[in-house]
Amino acid sequence: MRSANPKIVIVGGGAGGLELATQLGHKLGKKNLAQIILVDRNRTHIWKPLLHEVATGSLDSALDGVVYSAHAAKHGYQFQLGTFCGLDETTQSISVAPIVDEAGKVMLPERQIQYDKLVIAIGSVSNDFNTPGVKENSFFLDSHQQANRFHNALLDSFTRVHQSESINELNIAIVGGGATGVELSAELYHVTDMLKVYGLSKMTADKLNIHLIEAGERILPALPERIATSARVELSKLGVNVMENTRISEATAAGFVTSEGKLIEANIMLWAAGVKAPDFIKDIGLFELNRANQIMVKPNLLSTVSDDIYVIGDCCACQQADGSFVPPRAQSAHQMAECVEKNILNELKAEPLIDYVYVDHGSLVNLSRYSTVGSLMGNLTKSSMFVEGKIARLVYISLYRMHQQAIHGTFKTIALWCAEKVMRVVRPRMKLH
Repeated sequence: MRSANPKIVIVGGGAGGLELATQLGHKLGKKNLAQIILVDRNRTHIWKPLLHEVATGSLDSALDGVVYSAHAAKHGYQFQLGTFCGLDETTQSISVAPIVDEAGKVMLPERQIQYDKLVIAIGSVSNDFNTPGVKENSFFLDSHQQANRFHNALLDSFTRVHQSESINELNIAIVGGGATGVELSAELYHVTDMLKVYGLSKMTADKLNIHLIEAGERILPALPERIATSARVELSKLGVNVMENTRISEATAAGFVTSEGKLIEANIMLWAAGVKAPDFIKDIGLFELNRANQIMVKPNLLSTVSDDIYVIGDCCACQQADGSFVPPRAQSAHQMAECVEKNILNELKAEPLIDYVYVDHGSLVNLSRYSTVGSLMGNLTKSSMFVEGKIARLVYISLYRMHQQAIHGTFKTIALWCAEKVMRVVRPRMKLH
């Protein structure tokens, strides 16, 4: 790095970006060895694997989120609110879009932020594959704002069924049989079971019809078949209509239309089939991209077009020895953040960079309070170990605790766990507003 006090800019405060900003803040920012700046379009952070719980009201993003500005003040980095909208490699600066208030008034004009090292960690968005009508008629779960919009629509639908004498069912259609679709399906039944405690006793689980639609041969295609089979059995017990080998050709106000012309009627429609990096990455015209808009990187996670730009997380196209790309998972983002942290520290010490090697620690799917299934160890052993029940649930919860520990430290993570136990007693188990 050329500067005596280099400016390291991290764009995106998701799992990888926030963990990286925290660790660099501790090791460089607090010691005035570098200036660490985190840029994100949101004021708060929610761990993305939990967005389905925000959508159903099991988790309150206003109470359970991490406020970037407050977190930055404690951990040695700076936070700037704004949407990344451009990049000039010549001047080594990024552009941040204007910030406007609810009335449309510009609070802060477009601005540029200089960098010596840039880390792009902007995550991913749902890939609708240009299917007609999806954007206009479906919900997505790419951010906590989108999850909150789904939650509001869900509460409205619950209320309508409860207070109506003629409406006796609520149809929800979810496209995408990956982890998000599967976990959301189970969580919807869980919160419906709780409604009677909060005065919506006429909206019962037997009035809930969930259609989980997967284009492939089975749900959870990225996971071992045994996990998918176990999850399908559990979902069927709950009442979920699992529709495999079903392709969607169109979304209308009435529901999803299959490639065979059949209408799957739905009051609420959600699209969770596939991810891609945001489209504006292509518009920048600088990076080498793969088919999912992800930015191609070298083995050390530097972009293929610049040695001043690292890429981590879901927007990173890191090719493995077998030609496949590292999957867009929280564990991938966590590992990439650790690798880039070491490489930035090595650059400051004029030491060689290390290459990133993805380590699959296994996969877990949490079916709300009903079941948790998955496999552990992944490629650490010749064969994975299938787990389910309480052991799997414990491991699933520990993944979130590990993320909390990375951004808060051990003491505060324990304190947060204790606070959660107390809050369960004094506040509703479901967000109802």
